[in-house]
Amino acid sequence: MKPFRLHASKLFDGENFLVDQVITITDGVISAIDQNLNDVDVEITELVVPGYIDLQVNGGGGVLFNDSPTVDKLETIMLAHAQFGTTAMMPTLITDKIEVMAQAADTISKAIANKKLGILGIHFEGPHLSVAKKGTHCADYIRPISADEWKILARKDIGQVMVTLAPETVTPEDITRMVTLGIHVCLGHTNADFNTAQLAVNAGASGFTHLFNAMSPLQGREPGVVGCALLNDTTQCGLIVDGHHVDYASCQLAIKAKPVGGVFLVTDAMPPVGTTQTEFPLYDRTVYVEKGKLTSSTGELAGSSLDMATAVKNTHLKLNMPLDESIRMASLYPARYLYQNDKMVRGKLTLGMKADMVVLNKDLKVLQTWISGERVI
Repeated sequence: MKPFRLHASKLFDGENFLVDQVITITDGVISAIDQNLNDVDVEITELVVPGYIDLQVNGGGGVLFNDSPTVDKLETIMLAHAQFGTTAMMPTLITDKIEVMAQAADTISKAIANKKLGILGIHFEGPHLSVAKKGTHCADYIRPISADEWKILARKDIGQVMVTLAPETVTPEDITRMVTLGIHVCLGHTNADFNTAQLAVNAGASGFTHLFNAMSPLQGREPGVVGCALLNDTTQCGLIVDGHHVDYASCQLAIKAKPVGGVFLVTDAMPPVGTTQTEFPLYDRTVYVEKGKLTSSTGELAGSSLDMATAVKNTHLKLNMPLDESIRMASLYPARYLYQNDKMVRGKLTLGMKADMVVLNKDLKVLQTWISGERVI
């Protein structure tokens, strides 16, 4: 791709709001930033911000990753979310058979090898979960970790890997082994007590999946997994800010309790995102969409129809967070969770970063989405 210069009249680079910045993009990467308005190739008058990074995406565009773990369907999911500012994602496979896990890993490997835009790796949400806190996951597929799963987890061709597990179903040694393999271990769908969760954090678990949802709650005499998440400053928590999964006051409390950057936004999105679907199949049941809320025919919440643009807007308007911090929760903070700071290539619009950009109007609606310097929306 030929280098080009993009003039952002208004830019939030991940740290500061700036005006009249000209970004030179070479091979999808920001190679220079200046204020020389001569020889500009692209003019953008609305606000340019770093692309949103979603670490928990089950589906979109009418596709559930579990049902269609192919590269073509993965692209459909990615494009559906790109409409709402997502420039990078962790496709998420919920609890399923080992054969589906293997197929999903193969698909991610092909997508990364073929440089499909926005695919960072894979998030295995399960199958080592608590039946008591399974949510909409299928109990028939919840199981102990096996040699076949270790083979998948040890692969080096599937990009970044996240695993959500219940610490009462594995040993601390299992968690340390995963971390040694470079896996980001998150605690979720767990009924563990505080001490069990703390042992998992001591063993290397670094995250908590959709904080408050499907985990033992904070109580006075038993802090539970929620208490462990809020107490450990070195961990980060994903949060679904859709008004259905977590009360807005609880969201505010979590952000207040964690250090700056300790909470990042996720969607936990399902197939309806980017469509007009009102229902879809999941395992042996049906999920219904009503006023943005997804409910399984067996009664549980079943993921969300949330998109990242709405998550950012809700964080800003419903949680009363400053706009810059709301954007960081969708870009910089998930990037920090996936990458060490000195290896970060996303999350900010500064020298050496991928040119993953979103153009927003004053109502925070996405007008354009750019991934690696290529406009996709």
